[in-house]
Amino acid sequence: MLGGISIWQLLIVLAILILIFGTKKLKNLGSDLGGAVKGFKEAVNKDDQDDEKKADVQAKVIEDDKKDKSA
Repeated sequence: MLGGISIWQLLIVLAILILIFGTKKLKNLGSDLGGAVKGFKEAVNKDDQDDEKKADVQAKVIEDDKKDKSA
């Protein structure tokens, strides 16, 4: 049981959704939702990589400044 909802209740809800929307619309909805999640994950990963690149560049600049000052 998930929070008081039994498997039978979930199956009834699923059957009603299939009757209302049909399998084709539900399939399209699922693929659209999957594409949106995939795009979101790619955007998050890209932002993380950009942040890492900025940190690397910043560290290199700091190291170069230290070398210049010590020379």
